[in-house]
Amino acid sequence: MSLGPWQVLLIAVVVLVLFGRGKISSLMGEVGKGITSFKRGVQEGKDELEEQLEEAKDVTPESEKTKDDA
Repeated sequence: MSLGPWQVLLIAVVVLVLFGRGKISSLMGEVGKGITSFKRGVQEGKDELEEQLEEAKDVTPESEKTKDDA
């Protein structure tokens, strides 16, 4: 079952009447802040993982390293 344009418009009007324009505006602002915060957290997590990969130590024994170079 999919909603047609008239059903979506009717739902939007009912929500607007029930909550008022100011309440919906502030709610959408909070949703936007939440999305921005989530994206920032994901990016910080990626940056942290990349940093840890760069700092990872090579624990290959020296004898194994020389075999690969030859």
